[in-house]
Amino acid sequence: MLKLLILLNVFFVSFTDKPEKSAPALSPRAVEQRAKWDIPTDAMDYPVAHLYVDSLRRMGVKVFHTSRWFNGATVEMPDTLATKVQNLDFVEAVEMTRDNSESLYASKRRVITREETSDDPGIITEQQLGLYNLLPLHEAGFEGQGILMAVCDGGFYNANILTCFRHEQELGHFDFTDDADDFYGYTGAHGTECLSAISGIRDGFYGAATKANYYLMRTEEYSTESPKEMDNLVAAFEKADSLGVNVFSVSLGYAYFDNDKWSLNKNTDLDGKTTRVSRAATIAARKGMLVCVAAGNEGNNAWRTISAPADADSVLSIGAVTTDSVIANFSSYGPSSDGRVKPEVCAVGVQATLINPSGVIVNANGTSFATPLLAGLAASLWSALPDENAMQIRSRIIRSADRYLNPDMDQYGYGIPDAWKAYTMGPEGIEDVQTETTSCQKIVRNGQIIILRNGIEYTISGQRVR
Repeated sequence: MLKLLILLNVFFVSFTDKPEKSAPALSPRAVEQRAKWDIPTDAMDYPVAHLYVDSLRRMGVKVFHTSRWFNGATVEMPDTLATKVQNLDFVEAVEMTRDNSESLYASKRRVITREETSDDPGIITEQQLGLYNLLPLHEAGFEGQGILMAVCDGGFYNANILTCFRHEQELGHFDFTDDADDFYGYTGAHGTECLSAISGIRDGFYGAATKANYYLMRTEEYSTESPKEMDNLVAAFEKADSLGVNVFSVSLGYAYFDNDKWSLNKNTDLDGKTTRVSRAATIAARKGMLVCVAAGNEGNNAWRTISAPADADSVLSIGAVTTDSVIANFSSYGPSSDGRVKPEVCAVGVQATLINPSGVIVNANGTSFATPLLAGLAASLWSALPDENAMQIRSRIIRSADRYLNPDMDQYGYGIPDAWKAYTMGPEGIEDVQTETTSCQKIVRNGQIIILRNGIEYTISGQRVR
């Protein structure tokens, strides 16, 4: 008997309203942090109407995930059913986000050159973290403790068994894709290597925030490159917000797709307000998260510019440099299409030192790897200044960068941050700092500014005065 194959496409269904009044979709940690930083609860914090979602399911619609920020759901259904859904009185719009009627193949925009390192990993780590002067902050005891991170990628092969990770620091994982692969199964090395830049410890190798707790989130799919992946990332932002995540690191970006009708216009669409994923990144920042996003690896390609959500407002988009502070030729260019400085800052993304899923120390290229290094800096800095909010930490990072007074609008942005300088500066510059955990005092001696911390003197660069 001949069977008719019905291809099911993916859509984002927008609802008209939220008629149900229920509790905000926030964990106790998230509620506590909102109160700490005086962030009010609003309509975006309430879930979508269960009545609407259940109605779709009864019609035979498969629901992948919902969005409380955009009051809708990512679903799978045949086109014939999509027409019926569009006519429902509680549906505002139906937008196709993945077309399964064509043979689509992934075209992921990443620089993936890797080689096993033959150098001393301890020296390499010092060069990598030393570029933005993070080691003095670590020596002062600030390595991300008390900070909750989310690392979002396409998969985390072997991350659950590698001995370079302290597994008790992983508080959970979430898969927002519809791929059948196991979360820790073979989905490439990318996510695991990004995680190692933050949390890896092995034979002299040291991540940027090894004492931070974290969640792992998977949003990237390997069968297609479609706007559905952007909505997967929206779902991850919302989940991180509900969990009370402080720092969100995502080494993914979107500009053009397998189906050209969805591709972005770099002259108009990279304004932080056009794509849902860029708007979500900005919302996440407004809700109290510090969002770190890879600028992209398009510097050598025709596209050349940043991608979404690196164009979002109030985030940190990250470019790639060498350990000698030279910009990578592949690092995507700014500014955003509305003229904002992009990327904001840079970190090591040329021959970055990482740990791969086999536990081997490797070098790899990409803004993908600069991003978790910068996110780790942010976590370590925030652990030193726990009473400050995300925007204050972001401001410190930008103001500490070496091009802050004369930003480069193309690739460097504000330049390379200085973690110790970011720690010791105040709202307007270098001044006394008081925190719950330590105190610093400014001393001027022979025209040089000295920071006195716990009885030990340091220069502004973080070097101990002998």
